[in-house]
Amino acid sequence: MASPTYLLGLDIGGTKTAVVLGTAEGEILRRKCFLTRTERGFEATFAELCQTMEQVLAESPPVAAISVAIGGPLDIQRGIIYSPPNLPGWDNIPLKDWLHERFGRPVYVEHDGNAGTLAELYFGAGRGHRNLIFLTMGTGLGAGLVLNGQLYRGTTDTAGEVGHWRIAPDGPLAYGKRGSWEGYCAGPGMVKLAQMMFPDRWDATLTPEGLVDLARAGDAQALQVVRRTGEVLGQGLALLVDALNPELIIIGSMAVRLGDLLLEPARQVLRREALPGAVAAVRVMTPALGESLGDVASLCAALDQAGLKKYQAGPGPA
Repeated sequence: MASPTYLLGLDIGGTKTAVVLGTAEGEILRRKCFLTRTERGFEATFAELCQTMEQVLAESPPVAAISVAIGGPLDIQRGIIYSPPNLPGWDNIPLKDWLHERFGRPVYVEHDGNAGTLAELYFGAGRGHRNLIFLTMGTGLGAGLVLNGQLYRGTTDTAGEVGHWRIAPDGPLAYGKRGSWEGYCAGPGMVKLAQMMFPDRWDATLTPEGLVDLARAGDAQALQVVRRTGEVLGQGLALLVDALNPELIIIGSMAVRLGDLLLEPARQVLRREALPGAVAAVRVMTPALGESLGDVASLCAALDQAGLKKYQAGPGPA
């Protein structure tokens, strides 16, 4: 029996960063996590990232490659990070080169939306599907697109930056504009929406986790915020369904935590707004990988770009 191929995965987000040891079969063996604390700036975060990587590597068998999942915009092939809205100070960062110089191993970088899509394709609900969309819906909102069995990155690697869509004439400020889809549907945007809807109730101490806990406990105002977010989520889903006609839309993070409190109003708006035939053909669901999605996704840049994992799409419509 062949020995496993070990990978070091980095899941770099605006809220937390995880460093994991995993295998090419998607098995997670070890994990260390720290709060990203973006207010520190890039240098402090990068220093803690490298320190955490060294700790995991010291306890691990030899790894074949380093694999990174991070929010865009970015140049995927060169591994350059171009000012992600949820990582302030990460401006023109040649992350791939710096990690390679520091650790002496091949480095592969992927947009976190694409990485989540690949994780579900290889190991989760996306297996066998030809047309699907994955939405991150965490600190930010981004999409990974699989069209006709192929991961679609676009001309400049910015396909799937749907959080930048202006979905309403006004609303919470995110991704450089008011009324963006990310402003309504990412975790920090939901907090801003709650503060806009109920300014006498919530101040700057409210967190996405706190809002989720209140909604799940039945708090009436929190449920109104979640419902409004769900409705706007459904508006964007309808655009995606009309444009791309997917079989499957998988929504992570906030959808995993809120379930049908968020997804049922989204499905209602989707059914009302999108073409009936396209709606009938699509399922909207949370990841089969659940809360482990981010860890598995962190391995997928290497799995895809180094050819360690091959995706077998189904035959498509008859």
